[in-house]
Amino acid sequence: YMQIFCKALANPIRIEIIDVLNDKELTFGELQNETGVLKSNLSQHLSLMVSNRILVQRKEGLNVYFKLSTDRIATACRIMREVLIDNLRKQSELINNLK
Repeated sequence: YMQIFCKALANPIRIEIIDVLNDKELTFGELQNETGVLKSNLSQHLSLMVSNRILVQRKEGLNVYFKLSTDRIATACRIMREVLIDNLRKQSELINNLK
């Protein structure tokens, strides 16, 4: 499951969706407005995230609402981002030391 989860998050649009949904539930249209992602592209990303249980969706009338399946997903994303930033800083320091 962890490999599927990480693969599902290996896209900047999906990370942005997680950031936007951090502590709230939004409709498809609200997510589209927040992210600026084209409708068909957003639909594909949301579908993948729902099928991998990163997001949950519910229908209310004509609207489909999305939210994180657990708040720990946002925490995991934040930690992964911090690790990547640390690694980039270390690489930058190594390159600067070689000059």
